[in-house]
Amino acid sequence: TLRVGAKALMPFIVVFGLYVQFHGHYGPGGGFQAGVIVAAAIILYALVYGLENAQRVVPPRFAATCAALGVLLFAGTGVVALLKGGAYLDHDALMLDPRQGQHWGVLAVEFGVLITVFGVMLSIFYAFVGRGRVEP
Repeated sequence: TLRVGAKALMPFIVVFGLYVQFHGHYGPGGGFQAGVIVAAAIILYALVYGLENAQRVVPPRFAATCAALGVLLFAGTGVVALLKGGAYLDHDALMLDPRQGQHWGVLAVEFGVLITVFGVMLSIFYAFVGRGRVEP
């Protein structure tokens, strides 16, 4: 039924989100879209199984931590470029080969965006759905 279908779809939704993340170099997609898709998997779980069960799977504190860590990864990539003698977010400076630096720099930034968007979207969902409820 609905519970079985949702549980069966969740891994595919997460894998599709990761596909969108890593395909962002070559076509439409990237960290923002991937973050929304991965958060949608947890939101689907919450809608089918209830908010309390979803918060056991992904606690609100973890979602907030993801939002902060993603920003830190994004900003940290720029700081590493600065420390290596380049400009802020100058990915060429990250490695000896500028092409490799671009590749890994963009990947790190986009992964930071994915983590941030996932955390923020889930935190917003938890805030809206949980309002009016008393925490035990």
